[in-house]
Amino acid sequence: MLIGRVGAEVGVAQSRGRGDVDAAYRFSRTAIYIAAFLGLIYGLFLITFRSPLVGFFNFQETTVVAYATAYIAIMAIGMPAVFISSSIDGTFMASGNSRMPFIIGSSGLILNMVLTPIFIFVLNLGVVGAAVSSVISQYAVFGARVLALKYFKNRPFDEYSFIMPFSFRDEAVKDIFKLTWPICLENTLFPLLTMFTTRFEAGFGSSAVSMSRVGVQIESLSWLVGGGFGAALTAFVGQNFGAGKFDRVSAGVKYAFFALFIWGSFVTLVLWFGGGVVFAVFLPEYAPYAEMAQLFITYLRILAVCQIFANLEFAATNAFRGKSKTLPPSIVSISSNLIRVPLAFALSLTPLGLLGIWAAISFTAGLRGVAIVVWYAIDNKKAKNKVIVNN
Repeated sequence: MLIGRVGAEVGVAQSRGRGDVDAAYRFSRTAIYIAAFLGLIYGLFLITFRSPLVGFFNFQETTVVAYATAYIAIMAIGMPAVFISSSIDGTFMASGNSRMPFIIGSSGLILNMVLTPIFIFVLNLGVVGAAVSSVISQYAVFGARVLALKYFKNRPFDEYSFIMPFSFRDEAVKDIFKLTWPICLENTLFPLLTMFTTRFEAGFGSSAVSMSRVGVQIESLSWLVGGGFGAALTAFVGQNFGAGKFDRVSAGVKYAFFALFIWGSFVTLVLWFGGGVVFAVFLPEYAPYAEMAQLFITYLRILAVCQIFANLEFAATNAFRGKSKTLPPSIVSISSNLIRVPLAFALSLTPLGLLGIWAAISFTAGLRGVAIVVWYAIDNKKAKNKVIVNN
């Protein structure tokens, strides 16, 4: 999905920075076509291999296997809409309009929040209902984004046509894949490697997986805000880098670092002190078990340790991407994730058990944040010295 999105964000932003609107338009439409193709392929992949994908986790409960298999098959139908929507968002963000993606995305979230309990409880469809409500919301958001791109006020281009001759040999296609292949590799390996750590968690029972999923959702406070700042930063850096305004690039990156440091500190406090409340709200079925509550609270505190570094990672990663330097973030991310799997396995065999797996996840996330921030600082210093020498 990020191939289309990042291709649009960087290609459109840098083209606009150079004042080449035609090139920006070409990058946007090409990214959408790529996203549509990849979304369709990925959806077919999920439908075809849903059983072995679920079987990989070796769940002992047959109902869990059946529900997960059905859920994946339905969610796969929404993949083309999700992929294309992401590329359209990239076009808006690269053009300096982050408000429209936010409004449409938030509206889709609210729609999903309304539909989900109706499909699950009123229509009594359970897990299938959760998937159906999500897919309906995804296609509603997709339709709204298409209309926004063509007709809404403050759209990126005065005229927009989705009909165009397309070939994978086109120069824009080559530029997008050249720019995004490290991101593609990184974001393909990440879920694959995460599947291994999830399987380790599943070895401690379905309750361990449930606690992990809830913790990830709470931790998404970092991902959602960090990702939003990151997308805006990619567009900002891309436009100003393309225009040669390097002082504005430095100022924008510094602001992003400061803002994400503050937000990371807030998320740290939420995770450190809010474990009991989160457990009571989201895991009430385990309320009679005090040891599970304490385990979950400890888990969130383990996650809290890495949140500042994880947020700073968004600033450094997207500053690199805005400059078309996608390789450094991918090298750091892939390396840390490759470390995570054997470390999680090794610590799971110690007296730490399940907590060892979570400690490995938090440690490698923090390590990734520190490494990419240091790399960006060194790279930025070299770039400044080069400018001084040239002048």
